[in-house]
Amino acid sequence: MSSSSSSSSSSLPSTKLPVKPIPGDYGLHFFGPIRDRLAYFYNEGRDKFFANRIQKYQSTVFKTNMPPGPPIASCSHVICLLDAISFSVLFDASKVEKRDVLDGTFLPSLAYTGGHRVCAYLDPSEPKHTSLKSFFLSTLAARHHKFIPFFQIGLSELFNELEAQISTKKEAYFNTLSDTMSFNYVFRLFCNKNPRETKIGSQGPKLVDKWLLFQLAPLGSLGLSPKILGYFEDILLRTFSFPFFLVKSDYKKLYDVFYEFGSSVLDEAENEFGIERDEACHNLIFLAGFNAYGGMKVLFPGLIKWVALAGQTLHRRLADEIRAVIKAEGGVTLSALNKMVLAKSVIYEYLRIDPPVPFQYGKAKVDLVVESHDVAFEIKKGEMIFGYQPFATKDPKIFVNPEEFVADRFVGEEGEKLLKYVYWSNERETEDSTAENKACAGKNLVVLLCRVLLVEFFLRYDTFQVEASTFMFAPSVTFKSLTKASSST
Repeated sequence: MSSSSSSSSSSLPSTKLPVKPIPGDYGLHFFGPIRDRLAYFYNEGRDKFFANRIQKYQSTVFKTNMPPGPPIASCSHVICLLDAISFSVLFDASKVEKRDVLDGTFLPSLAYTGGHRVCAYLDPSEPKHTSLKSFFLSTLAARHHKFIPFFQIGLSELFNELEAQISTKKEAYFNTLSDTMSFNYVFRLFCNKNPRETKIGSQGPKLVDKWLLFQLAPLGSLGLSPKILGYFEDILLRTFSFPFFLVKSDYKKLYDVFYEFGSSVLDEAENEFGIERDEACHNLIFLAGFNAYGGMKVLFPGLIKWVALAGQTLHRRLADEIRAVIKAEGGVTLSALNKMVLAKSVIYEYLRIDPPVPFQYGKAKVDLVVESHDVAFEIKKGEMIFGYQPFATKDPKIFVNPEEFVADRFVGEEGEKLLKYVYWSNERETEDSTAENKACAGKNLVVLLCRVLLVEFFLRYDTFQVEASTFMFAPSVTFKSLTKASSST
């Protein structure tokens, strides 16, 4: 409705843009959400689902339903934001509430987190959010000196196994190797212990994978065909939430090792931030298992995929830059990494074109006006707002050739100006993570690890080829060839 058609609109923020009704519809009760869910997963597919509605409504803001829908979620209605301008309202804690919206329109059983609403489920206005987020930031800051050396240990093990498998099998499935490396790194970082030396041995990734899968299954799909199999899958995954007791024993194993070997971290939580030890341990598991390891499951295969697809010309450019800087600096240091402008740009371009966490949700705290590029919309207090990030960060009115992977997009002064439209961390890339916002606590660590992965890879190899597809929530990457470096630094 227009700003003049309602007396309530006078209290809304003013805008110079024309205010239009939000297009779209939710359909009939129960049937509308199922209609959209089947279109999203099976009849259209995720990206086409959004692209088709942009075309239909001639708008990047519209109403629709998001999975899982009934009967798991009582309300699946969302207002969808698909451009870089409107999307940014999701970062404004004064306008949007982040309470219990991590997974969108449904909340997995709190039994999966020991009965606690962990930090990821809290809005910044809740007192516990400040203490828990501050605890996370402090824990990471205290371990900054371990970030690079611990990761280098893991990468060396990964590369050795990668070479061994290619030598014997002529190919190597990267995801499993990456998952093992990622879990070991995260556990070493927080617990200062190789997990293989604990009672979980090498089972850490499988334990966390199962715990993650049972929470997030209603949001995923195996991509089955023909469609009839997909519809059967839909009934299986989205009629009932998976009960916690199916993974209770697995989670107990994780809890026990984090409780034992993460004692110094838990001491800090208790003594410096006033967090009860049991609650701190469940939050530590969520931080390490869901946020960190769960993110890395998508992050590293995705990076390898996009760099591989970019081809040998980019590989040569990266190798030349990396080897020249390392030779001049004498090693892999923060100073050296900061001088690799192409490598840094490649990471940001990957995070732009294929963000590892593509969804953001929030509920309007107040009646508000959301602006897109050339029109504004009124959103009422309590309405769920949903942003699909891959569309917002491929906004053609912001990025030239947005669908292309442009390795040096963020090089130079003009390139760096675009960083404010890189949103992967649940915040603009130009903003810091603080106790008062919902930005990823490890956002700087994520960028650092991606850069170190590129550096160590191209110090060791000249070029490579992969086969890539998508399975559930992550890219699936298989190395088909790997060429060792023809010259060393």
